[in-house]
Amino acid sequence: MSDIVQKLWGFCHTLRHDGVDYGDYIEQLTYLLFLKMAEERGATVPKYHNWASLKEKSGTDLTDHYADILRKLREQPGILGDIFAQATPRFNNPVNLKRVIAMIDEEDWSAMDVDVKGAAFEGLLEKAASEGKKGAGQYFTPRPLIQTICRVMKPDPRGNPDFRMSDPACGTGGFLVCAWEWLISKPVSGGVFDRSDYFIRKKVYHGQDLVPRPRRLALMNLFLHGVEPDIALGDTIYEPDRGDRFDCVLTNPPFGTKGANQAPDRDDFTIETSNKQLNFVQHVLTILKPGGRAAMVLPDNCLFEGKAGEVFEILMQDCNLHTVLRLPRGTFTPYSQGVKANVIFFQKGKTTDDVWIFDARSNVPGITKKDRPLTDAHFEEFEKAYGKDPNGLSKRKDGGETGRFRRFHISDIKARGYKLDVTWLKDDSLEDSDELPEPQDLASEAITELESVVDDLREIITLLEKEEGVET
Repeated sequence: MSDIVQKLWGFCHTLRHDGVDYGDYIEQLTYLLFLKMAEERGATVPKYHNWASLKEKSGTDLTDHYADILRKLREQPGILGDIFAQATPRFNNPVNLKRVIAMIDEEDWSAMDVDVKGAAFEGLLEKAASEGKKGAGQYFTPRPLIQTICRVMKPDPRGNPDFRMSDPACGTGGFLVCAWEWLISKPVSGGVFDRSDYFIRKKVYHGQDLVPRPRRLALMNLFLHGVEPDIALGDTIYEPDRGDRFDCVLTNPPFGTKGANQAPDRDDFTIETSNKQLNFVQHVLTILKPGGRAAMVLPDNCLFEGKAGEVFEILMQDCNLHTVLRLPRGTFTPYSQGVKANVIFFQKGKTTDDVWIFDARSNVPGITKKDRPLTDAHFEEFEKAYGKDPNGLSKRKDGGETGRFRRFHISDIKARGYKLDVTWLKDDSLEDSDELPEPQDLASEAITELESVVDDLREIITLLEKEEGVET
Protein backbone atom coordinates (compact mmCIF):
# COMPACT_ATOMS: atom_id res chain seq x y z
CA MET A 1 0.00 0.00 0.00
CA SER A 2 2.82 2.43 0.81
CA ASP A 3 4.25 1.93 -2.70
CA ILE A 4 0.86 2.61 -4.26
CA VAL A 5 0.32 5.70 -2.13
CA GLN A 6 3.78 6.94 -3.10
CA LYS A 7 2.97 6.44 -6.79
CA LEU A 8 -0.38 8.21 -6.55
CA TRP A 9 1.12 11.00 -4.47
CA GLY A 10 4.05 11.48 -6.82
CA PHE A 11 1.66 12.55 -9.56
CA CYS A 12 0.11 15.18 -7.31
CA HIS A 13 3.03 17.55 -7.95
CA THR A 14 2.34 17.38 -11.68
CA LEU A 15 -1.33 18.11 -11.13
CA ARG A 16 -0.59 21.16 -8.99
CA HIS A 17 0.76 22.83 -12.11
CA ASP A 18 -2.61 22.05 -13.67
CA GLY A 19 -4.38 23.91 -10.86
CA VAL A 20 -5.41 20.82 -8.88
CA ASP A 21 -4.51 21.15 -5.18
CA TYR A 22 -3.93 18.39 -2.62
CA GLY A 23 -7.51 18.21 -1.42
CA ASP A 24 -9.00 18.27 -4.91
CA TYR A 25 -6.63 15.56 -6.11
CA ILE A 26 -7.49 13.28 -3.17
CA GLU A 27 -11.19 13.88 -3.77
CA GLN A 28 -10.94 13.07 -7.50
CA LEU A 29 -9.00 9.91 -6.64
CA THR A 30 -11.84 8.77 -4.39
CA TYR A 31 -14.31 9.04 -7.30
CA LEU A 32 -12.03 7.12 -9.66
CA LEU A 33 -11.05 4.48 -7.09
CA PHE A 34 -14.71 3.95 -6.31
CA LEU A 35 -15.58 3.33 -9.96
CA LYS A 36 -12.67 0.88 -10.36
CA MET A 37 -13.50 -1.06 -7.18
CA ALA A 38 -17.21 -1.07 -8.02
CA GLU A 39 -16.33 -2.82 -11.30
CA GLU A 40 -14.09 -5.33 -9.49
CA ARG A 41 -16.78 -6.17 -6.96
CA GLY A 42 -19.72 -6.18 -9.35
CA ALA A 43 -21.46 -3.30 -7.59
CA THR A 44 -24.31 -1.70 -9.49
CA VAL A 45 -23.29 1.45 -11.37
CA PRO A 46 -25.15 2.73 -14.47
CA LYS A 47 -23.73 0.86 -17.49
CA TYR A 48 -22.57 3.78 -19.62
CA HIS A 49 -21.20 5.69 -16.65
CA ASN A 50 -18.96 3.05 -15.13
CA TRP A 51 -15.21 2.36 -15.08
CA ALA A 52 -15.23 0.46 -18.38
CA SER A 53 -16.86 3.38 -20.19
CA LEU A 54 -14.24 5.76 -18.74
CA LYS A 55 -11.21 3.66 -19.73
CA GLU A 56 -12.05 3.61 -23.42
CA LYS A 57 -12.10 7.41 -23.82
CA SER A 58 -9.23 9.83 -24.47
CA GLY A 59 -8.64 13.49 -25.24
CA THR A 60 -11.47 15.94 -24.69
CA ASP A 61 -13.93 13.04 -25.04
CA LEU A 62 -12.45 11.70 -21.79
CA THR A 63 -12.81 14.90 -19.77
CA ASP A 64 -16.31 15.45 -21.16
CA HIS A 65 -17.33 11.87 -20.35
CA TYR A 66 -15.82 12.10 -16.83
CA ALA A 67 -17.86 15.24 -16.18
CA ASP A 68 -20.94 13.45 -17.52
CA ILE A 69 -20.32 10.45 -15.23
CA LEU A 70 -20.14 12.68 -12.14
CA ARG A 71 -23.29 14.51 -13.23
CA LYS A 72 -25.17 11.26 -13.87
CA LEU A 73 -24.13 9.71 -10.55
CA ARG A 74 -25.04 12.91 -8.67
CA GLU A 75 -28.57 12.46 -9.97
CA GLN A 76 -28.91 8.82 -8.91
CA PRO A 77 -31.40 8.01 -6.15
CA GLY A 78 -30.23 6.55 -2.87
CA ILE A 79 -26.67 6.00 -1.75
CA LEU A 80 -25.02 6.60 -5.14
CA GLY A 81 -26.52 10.08 -5.23
CA ASP A 82 -25.29 10.69 -1.68
CA ILE A 83 -21.78 9.49 -2.54
CA PHE A 84 -21.48 11.79 -5.55
CA ALA A 85 -23.41 14.76 -4.13
CA GLN A 86 -21.82 18.00 -5.35
CA ALA A 87 -19.13 16.02 -7.19
CA THR A 88 -17.47 18.15 -9.87
CA PRO A 89 -14.51 17.37 -12.15
CA ARG A 90 -11.21 19.13 -11.40
CA PHE A 91 -9.07 17.81 -14.25
CA ASN A 92 -8.42 20.40 -16.96
CA ASN A 93 -5.88 18.39 -18.93
CA PRO A 94 -7.18 15.09 -20.42
CA VAL A 95 -3.62 13.69 -20.52
CA ASN A 96 -3.37 13.99 -16.72
CA LEU A 97 -6.77 12.37 -16.21
CA LYS A 98 -5.83 9.52 -18.56
CA ARG A 99 -2.60 8.94 -16.62
CA VAL A 100 -4.39 8.75 -13.27
CA ILE A 101 -6.93 6.30 -14.73
CA ALA A 102 -4.07 4.15 -16.06
CA MET A 103 -2.33 4.15 -12.65
CA ILE A 104 -5.50 3.05 -10.89
CA ASP A 105 -6.31 0.45 -13.53
CA GLU A 106 -2.92 -1.25 -13.02
CA GLU A 107 -3.91 -2.47 -9.55
CA ASP A 108 -6.40 -5.11 -8.43
CA TRP A 109 -7.73 -3.10 -5.51
CA SER A 110 -10.28 -5.64 -4.31
CA ALA A 111 -7.58 -8.30 -3.93
CA MET A 112 -5.81 -6.13 -1.37
CA ASP A 113 -6.77 -5.36 2.20
CA VAL A 114 -10.53 -5.05 2.73
CA ASP A 115 -10.26 -1.37 3.63
CA VAL A 116 -7.66 -0.58 0.99
CA LYS A 117 -9.57 2.46 -0.18
CA GLY A 118 -9.58 3.97 3.30
CA ALA A 119 -5.90 3.10 3.67
CA ALA A 120 -5.03 4.82 0.40
CA PHE A 121 -7.01 7.89 1.44
CA GLU A 122 -5.30 7.83 4.84
CA GLY A 123 -1.85 7.56 3.28
CA LEU A 124 -2.52 10.44 0.91
CA LEU A 125 -3.84 12.64 3.70
CA GLU A 126 -0.74 11.82 5.71
CA LYS A 127 1.35 13.02 2.77
CA ALA A 128 -0.74 16.17 2.59
CA ALA A 129 -0.24 16.70 6.34
CA SER A 130 3.53 16.46 5.90
CA GLU A 131 3.25 19.18 3.26
CA GLY A 132 1.66 21.49 5.79
CA LYS A 133 -1.96 20.42 5.39
CA LYS A 134 -2.63 19.46 9.00
CA GLY A 135 -5.69 17.81 10.42
CA ALA A 136 -5.64 14.38 8.79
CA GLY A 137 -5.73 12.68 12.17
CA GLN A 138 -9.29 13.73 12.86
CA TYR A 139 -10.53 11.18 10.33
CA PHE A 140 -8.76 8.05 11.51
CA THR A 141 -8.68 5.57 14.35
CA PRO A 142 -6.01 2.84 14.13
CA ARG A 143 -7.48 -0.39 12.77
CA PRO A 144 -6.05 -2.66 15.54
CA LEU A 145 -7.84 -0.52 18.13
CA ILE A 146 -11.13 -0.49 16.21
CA GLN A 147 -10.98 -4.25 15.75
CA THR A 148 -10.33 -4.81 19.46
CA ILE A 149 -13.31 -2.61 20.35
CA CYS A 150 -15.54 -4.52 17.90
CA ARG A 151 -14.42 -7.87 19.29
CA VAL A 152 -15.26 -6.99 22.89
CA MET A 153 -18.42 -4.98 22.09
CA LYS A 154 -19.90 -7.57 19.67
CA PRO A 155 -22.22 -5.33 17.57
CA ASP A 156 -24.40 -8.25 16.42
CA PRO A 157 -27.81 -7.40 14.92
CA ARG A 158 -28.83 -11.01 14.18
CA GLY A 159 -32.03 -12.01 15.88
CA ASN A 160 -32.95 -8.41 16.74
CA PRO A 161 -34.88 -6.69 13.91
CA ASP A 162 -34.72 -3.35 15.75
CA PHE A 163 -30.93 -3.36 16.23
CA ARG A 164 -29.18 -0.15 15.20
CA MET A 165 -25.58 0.94 15.65
CA SER A 166 -24.05 4.37 15.18
CA ASP A 167 -20.83 6.34 15.05
CA PRO A 168 -21.78 10.01 15.54
CA ALA A 169 -18.27 11.13 14.51
CA CYS A 170 -17.70 8.52 11.82
CA GLY A 171 -14.94 10.08 9.68
CA THR A 172 -14.24 7.64 6.84
CA GLY A 173 -16.37 4.93 8.49
CA GLY A 174 -13.70 2.81 10.19
CA PHE A 175 -15.90 1.67 13.08
CA LEU A 176 -18.86 0.90 10.81
CA VAL A 177 -16.74 -1.03 8.30
CA CYS A 178 -15.00 -3.03 11.04
CA ALA A 179 -18.33 -3.79 12.73
CA TRP A 180 -19.61 -5.23 9.43
CA GLU A 181 -16.39 -7.21 8.93
CA TRP A 182 -16.63 -8.55 12.48
CA LEU A 183 -20.23 -9.61 11.84
CA ILE A 184 -19.61 -11.47 8.58
CA SER A 185 -16.61 -13.26 10.12
CA LYS A 186 -18.83 -14.91 12.75
CA PRO A 187 -19.84 -18.53 12.16
CA VAL A 188 -23.57 -19.10 11.87
CA SER A 189 -25.63 -22.24 12.26
CA GLY A 190 -26.41 -23.82 8.92
CA GLY A 191 -23.42 -22.40 7.05
CA VAL A 192 -22.35 -19.05 5.65
CA PHE A 193 -23.65 -15.71 6.90
CA ASP A 194 -26.22 -14.28 4.50
CA ARG A 195 -24.66 -11.01 3.36
CA SER A 196 -27.76 -10.19 1.32
CA ASP A 197 -29.92 -9.78 4.42
CA TYR A 198 -31.91 -6.64 3.57
CA PHE A 199 -32.41 -5.53 7.15
CA ILE A 200 -28.73 -5.74 8.09
CA ARG A 201 -27.45 -4.13 4.90
CA LYS A 202 -29.85 -1.20 4.86
CA LYS A 203 -31.14 -0.59 8.37
CA VAL A 204 -28.39 -1.28 10.92
CA TYR A 205 -25.47 1.08 10.20
CA HIS A 206 -25.74 4.80 10.94
CA GLY A 207 -23.30 7.66 11.31
CA GLN A 208 -22.70 11.38 11.06
CA ASP A 209 -19.77 13.61 10.21
CA LEU A 210 -19.22 17.33 9.96
CA VAL A 211 -16.95 17.22 6.88
CA PRO A 212 -18.20 16.18 3.40
CA ARG A 213 -15.06 14.34 2.21
CA PRO A 214 -14.74 11.77 4.99
CA ARG A 215 -18.51 11.26 4.94
CA ARG A 216 -18.27 10.47 1.24
CA LEU A 217 -15.45 7.98 1.95
CA ALA A 218 -17.58 6.32 4.62
CA LEU A 219 -20.48 5.93 2.19
CA MET A 220 -18.14 4.56 -0.49
CA ASN A 221 -16.38 2.14 1.84
CA LEU A 222 -19.61 0.65 3.12
CA PHE A 223 -21.25 0.55 -0.32
CA LEU A 224 -18.27 -1.42 -1.63
CA HIS A 225 -18.78 -3.85 1.27
CA GLY A 226 -22.38 -4.35 0.18
CA VAL A 227 -23.81 -2.14 2.94
CA GLU A 228 -26.03 0.93 2.47
CA PRO A 229 -25.64 3.04 5.60
CA ASP A 230 -27.46 6.16 6.72
CA ILE A 231 -24.72 8.76 7.25
CA ALA A 232 -25.81 12.31 7.92
CA LEU A 233 -23.77 15.42 7.17
CA GLY A 234 -23.84 17.90 10.03
CA ASP A 235 -22.59 18.99 13.44
CA THR A 236 -23.42 16.21 15.87
CA ILE A 237 -23.22 18.18 19.11
CA TYR A 238 -24.40 21.64 18.05
CA GLU A 239 -27.47 20.47 16.13
CA PRO A 240 -30.65 19.48 18.01
CA ASP A 241 -31.14 15.82 18.89
CA ARG A 242 -32.45 13.99 15.80
CA GLY A 243 -34.45 11.56 17.91
CA ASP A 244 -32.69 8.43 16.63
CA ARG A 245 -31.81 5.81 19.26
CA PHE A 246 -29.23 3.03 19.04
CA ASP A 247 -28.32 -0.30 20.62
CA CYS A 248 -24.59 0.17 20.11
CA VAL A 249 -22.43 3.28 19.69
CA LEU A 250 -18.75 3.04 18.79
CA THR A 251 -16.97 6.34 18.25
CA ASN A 252 -13.81 8.42 18.43
CA PRO A 253 -14.87 12.07 18.66
CA PRO A 254 -12.39 14.54 17.13
CA PHE A 255 -9.56 15.60 19.43
CA GLY A 256 -8.69 19.21 20.19
CA THR A 257 -10.71 22.31 20.91
CA LYS A 258 -11.00 23.91 17.48
CA GLY A 259 -14.46 25.41 17.08
CA ALA A 260 -15.39 24.69 20.70
CA ASN A 261 -15.91 28.29 21.72
CA GLN A 262 -19.31 27.91 23.33
CA ALA A 263 -21.48 25.32 24.97
CA PRO A 264 -24.19 23.76 22.73
CA ASP A 265 -27.72 24.95 23.37
CA ARG A 266 -29.33 21.54 23.90
CA ASP A 267 -31.97 20.66 26.47
CA ASP A 268 -30.68 17.08 26.69
CA PHE A 269 -27.21 18.22 27.83
CA THR A 270 -27.29 18.52 31.61
CA ILE A 271 -23.79 19.94 32.02
CA GLU A 272 -22.92 23.13 30.18
CA THR A 273 -19.39 22.94 28.75
CA SER A 274 -17.56 23.93 25.59
CA ASN A 275 -15.40 20.78 25.72
CA LYS A 276 -16.25 18.87 22.53
CA GLN A 277 -15.45 15.41 23.83
CA LEU A 278 -17.46 15.84 27.04
CA ASN A 279 -20.38 17.04 24.91
CA PHE A 280 -20.02 13.92 22.77
CA VAL A 281 -20.27 11.88 25.99
CA GLN A 282 -23.56 13.64 26.77
CA HIS A 283 -24.74 13.12 23.19
CA VAL A 284 -24.02 9.39 23.32
CA LEU A 285 -25.89 9.18 26.63
CA THR A 286 -28.89 10.70 24.85
CA ILE A 287 -28.85 8.49 21.75
CA LEU A 288 -28.35 5.13 23.50
CA LYS A 289 -31.44 3.00 23.95
CA PRO A 290 -32.07 1.63 27.46
CA GLY A 291 -29.73 -1.35 27.70
CA GLY A 292 -27.63 -0.01 24.83
CA ARG A 293 -23.85 -0.10 25.08
CA ALA A 294 -21.10 2.26 23.97
CA ALA A 295 -17.34 2.50 23.56
CA MET A 296 -15.77 5.94 23.19
CA VAL A 297 -12.19 7.06 22.63
CA LEU A 298 -11.36 10.08 24.80
CA PRO A 299 -8.09 11.97 25.38
CA ASP A 300 -6.62 11.99 28.90
CA ASN A 301 -7.65 15.55 29.67
CA CYS A 302 -11.32 14.55 29.31
CA LEU A 303 -10.96 12.29 32.33
CA PHE A 304 -9.93 15.12 34.66
CA GLU A 305 -10.59 18.57 33.16
CA GLY A 306 -12.93 21.06 34.83
CA LYS A 307 -16.36 19.68 33.97
CA ALA A 308 -15.28 16.04 33.54
CA GLY A 309 -16.32 15.03 37.06
CA GLU A 310 -19.79 16.53 36.61
CA VAL A 311 -20.34 14.78 33.28
CA PHE A 312 -19.09 11.41 34.53
CA GLU A 313 -21.15 11.66 37.72
CA ILE A 314 -24.31 11.88 35.60
CA LEU A 315 -23.05 9.18 33.25
CA MET A 316 -22.40 6.82 36.19
CA GLN A 317 -25.87 7.48 37.59
CA ASP A 318 -27.54 6.59 34.27
CA CYS A 319 -25.04 4.00 33.00
CA ASN A 320 -22.74 1.25 34.16
CA LEU A 321 -19.36 2.71 33.22
CA HIS A 322 -17.67 -0.62 33.75
CA THR A 323 -14.33 -0.36 31.92
CA VAL A 324 -11.61 2.14 31.03
CA LEU A 325 -8.73 1.20 28.73
CA ARG A 326 -5.60 3.40 28.95
CA LEU A 327 -4.10 3.32 25.46
CA PRO A 328 -0.35 3.08 24.73
CA ARG A 329 1.53 6.32 24.10
CA GLY A 330 1.63 7.15 20.42
CA THR A 331 -1.51 5.15 19.57
CA PHE A 332 -2.53 7.84 17.08
CA THR A 333 0.89 8.10 15.41
CA PRO A 334 1.60 9.67 12.94
CA TYR A 335 -1.31 12.11 13.16
CA SER A 336 -1.51 13.01 16.83
CA GLN A 337 1.62 11.54 18.35
CA GLY A 338 1.43 13.49 21.59
CA VAL A 339 -2.19 12.70 22.40
CA LYS A 340 -2.64 10.28 25.29
CA ALA A 341 -6.03 8.62 25.10
CA ASN A 342 -8.40 6.08 26.61
CA VAL A 343 -11.48 4.09 25.70
CA ILE A 344 -14.46 4.15 28.06
CA PHE A 345 -17.06 1.37 27.92
CA PHE A 346 -20.55 1.74 29.39
CA GLN A 347 -24.10 0.39 29.26
CA LYS A 348 -27.17 2.56 29.69
CA GLY A 349 -29.85 1.69 32.23
CA LYS A 350 -27.76 0.48 35.18
CA THR A 351 -25.87 2.58 37.71
CA THR A 352 -22.13 2.13 38.14
CA ASP A 353 -20.93 0.03 41.08
CA ASP A 354 -17.36 -0.70 39.97
CA VAL A 355 -15.03 0.76 37.35
CA TRP A 356 -12.36 -1.58 36.01
CA ILE A 357 -9.30 0.18 34.57
CA PHE A 358 -6.82 -1.58 32.27
CA ASP A 359 -3.42 0.13 31.96
CA ALA A 360 -2.01 -0.68 28.51
CA ARG A 361 0.35 2.31 28.72
CA SER A 362 2.72 2.03 31.69
CA ASN A 363 5.99 0.28 30.89
CA VAL A 364 4.90 -0.21 27.28
CA PRO A 365 7.26 1.23 24.63
CA GLY A 366 5.67 4.14 22.78
CA ILE A 367 4.15 3.48 19.38
CA THR A 368 6.09 4.60 16.32
CA LYS A 369 5.06 4.28 12.71
CA LYS A 370 8.00 2.18 11.50
CA ASP A 371 9.85 0.54 14.39
CA ARG A 372 7.01 -0.12 16.85
CA PRO A 373 3.65 0.08 15.04
CA LEU A 374 0.39 -0.56 16.86
CA THR A 375 -0.69 -4.21 16.45
CA ASP A 376 -3.34 -6.60 17.75
CA ALA A 377 -0.77 -7.87 20.26
CA HIS A 378 -1.01 -4.59 22.19
CA PHE A 379 -4.59 -5.46 23.17
CA GLU A 380 -4.54 -9.25 23.56
CA GLU A 381 -4.22 -9.09 27.36
CA PHE A 382 -6.97 -6.48 27.56
CA GLU A 383 -9.41 -8.53 25.48
CA LYS A 384 -8.83 -11.56 27.69
CA ALA A 385 -9.28 -9.50 30.86
CA TYR A 386 -12.43 -7.79 29.51
CA GLY A 387 -14.19 -11.13 29.09
CA LYS A 388 -16.80 -12.43 26.68
CA ASP A 389 -19.76 -10.38 27.91
CA PRO A 390 -20.00 -7.19 25.78
CA ASN A 391 -21.65 -5.36 28.68
CA GLY A 392 -18.65 -5.92 30.93
CA LEU A 393 -20.38 -8.44 33.19
CA SER A 394 -17.91 -11.32 32.80
CA LYS A 395 -16.10 -12.54 35.90
CA ARG A 396 -12.90 -10.51 36.24
CA LYS A 397 -9.73 -10.73 38.31
CA ASP A 398 -8.16 -7.72 40.02
CA GLY A 399 -4.41 -7.78 39.38
CA GLY A 400 -3.59 -5.71 42.45
CA GLU A 401 -1.00 -2.93 42.66
CA THR A 402 1.39 -4.70 40.28
CA GLY A 403 -1.22 -5.81 37.74
CA ARG A 404 -2.59 -4.01 34.71
CA PHE A 405 -6.29 -4.59 35.48
CA ARG A 406 -7.80 -3.16 38.65
CA ARG A 407 -11.26 -2.66 40.14
CA PHE A 408 -12.27 0.63 41.74
CA HIS A 409 -15.51 0.85 43.71
CA ILE A 410 -17.82 3.76 42.98
CA SER A 411 -16.96 5.17 46.42
CA ASP A 412 -13.32 5.45 45.30
CA ILE A 413 -14.37 7.22 42.11
CA LYS A 414 -16.72 9.53 44.03
CA ALA A 415 -13.88 10.46 46.40
CA ARG A 416 -11.92 11.60 43.33
CA GLY A 417 -14.76 13.86 42.19
CA TYR A 418 -15.82 11.27 39.58
CA LYS A 419 -12.62 11.91 37.63
CA LEU A 420 -11.12 8.85 36.00
CA ASP A 421 -7.42 9.69 35.66
CA VAL A 422 -6.48 6.84 38.01
CA THR A 423 -2.94 5.45 37.90
CA TRP A 424 -1.16 2.94 40.13
CA LEU A 425 1.70 1.37 38.15
CA LYS A 426 5.10 3.06 38.32
CA ASP A 427 6.10 3.76 34.73
CA ASP A 428 9.80 2.89 34.65
CA SER A 429 10.01 3.79 30.97
CA LEU A 430 9.68 7.47 31.89
CA GLU A 431 12.98 7.22 33.79
CA ASP A 432 14.77 5.55 30.87
CA SER A 433 16.28 8.20 28.60
CA ASP A 434 16.07 5.80 25.66
CA GLU A 435 12.32 5.42 26.12
CA LEU A 436 11.41 9.07 26.65
CA PRO A 437 8.91 10.47 24.14
CA GLU A 438 10.25 12.49 21.24
CA PRO A 439 10.51 16.28 21.84
CA GLN A 440 7.70 16.97 19.36
CA ASP A 441 5.49 14.48 21.21
CA LEU A 442 6.19 16.16 24.54
CA ALA A 443 5.40 19.52 22.95
CA SER A 444 2.15 18.11 21.56
CA GLU A 445 1.20 16.80 25.01
CA ALA A 446 1.90 20.23 26.49
CA ILE A 447 -0.27 21.90 23.85
CA THR A 448 -3.12 19.48 24.56
CA GLU A 449 -2.96 20.26 28.28
CA LEU A 450 -2.73 24.00 27.65
CA GLU A 451 -5.79 23.81 25.39
CA SER A 452 -7.64 22.14 28.25
CA VAL A 453 -6.64 24.95 30.60
CA VAL A 454 -7.77 27.53 28.04
CA ASP A 455 -11.14 25.75 27.82
CA ASP A 456 -11.50 25.96 31.60
CA LEU A 457 -10.64 29.66 31.53
CA ARG A 458 -13.20 30.27 28.78
CA GLU A 459 -15.89 28.65 30.89
CA ILE A 460 -14.91 30.71 33.94
CA ILE A 461 -15.11 33.90 31.86
CA THR A 462 -18.53 32.83 30.53
CA LEU A 463 -19.78 32.25 34.08
CA LEU A 464 -18.45 35.65 35.19
CA GLU A 465 -20.14 37.35 32.25
CA LYS A 466 -23.43 35.67 33.13
CA GLU A 467 -23.14 36.75 36.77
CA GLU A 468 -22.42 40.31 35.70
CA GLY A 469 -25.48 40.19 33.48
CA VAL A 470 -27.64 39.04 36.41
CA GLU A 471 -26.25 41.79 38.67
CA THR A 472 -26.93 44.37 36.00
